[in-house]
Amino acid sequence: MCSHYQALKERDKYIRHFGVEPPVDSGKVDLWPGYLGAFIRRHPHADVGDDAVPRCEALTGLFGLVPHWSRDTKITRHTYNARSETVVEKPSFRDAWKRAQHCIIPAEAFFEPDWRSGKAVATRIASANGEPLGIAGLWSAWKSAQGELVHSYTMLTINADEHALMRQYHKPGEEKRMVVVLPPDSYQDWLMAPVEQSMAFMRPCPAKALWSSAPP
Repeated sequence: MCSHYQALKERDKYIRHFGVEPPVDSGKVDLWPGYLGAFIRRHPHADVGDDAVPRCEALTGLFGLVPHWSRDTKITRHTYNARSETVVEKPSFRDAWKRAQHCIIPAEAFFEPDWRSGKAVATRIASANGEPLGIAGLWSAWKSAQGELVHSYTMLTINADEHALMRQYHKPGEEKRMVVVLPPDSYQDWLMAPVEQSMAFMRPCPAKALWSSAPP
């Protein structure tokens, strides 16, 4: 499961690849659960028919989904990844999934532990062509007891037992998992998709499209 990733901070690269301005305060570069980072979602007024309203927007939120019923934001320690196989039934994620609150998490790379040496070695995984990664996720909005509106997001994951690259990571004997890296030409489709079509996007990124800085 991915608990550590590197955010995309270059404004020009952000706009060119994702077609949207990054948030003014997009959080940290090195992100862990509970940290503030950026995500892209469908603009809430995208359907009003006004050309001045963009199709999508980038917001700052907590890495780790905070469901509306949570008492505080400590839950982010456990909600940074959502298993696609159980997302429709897990209390932390099911509302965001059923409402098709899709988002894209812009990233330069994500990190996974390589255990082939007998101990965990953090390994950086990025796009093979040097372009940013668009990771499929879900977003949510939570209101604190003080009335503050807090946005948050989680990364969707799929099984990677048979994936040529990602099956190398995580502890021996454990199920292999990977985040859903979206093809760039499906970004808008994912953001606009109704819940009935959501599962069709839960596909593995080809191994040849990823580059790993794994140890020799």
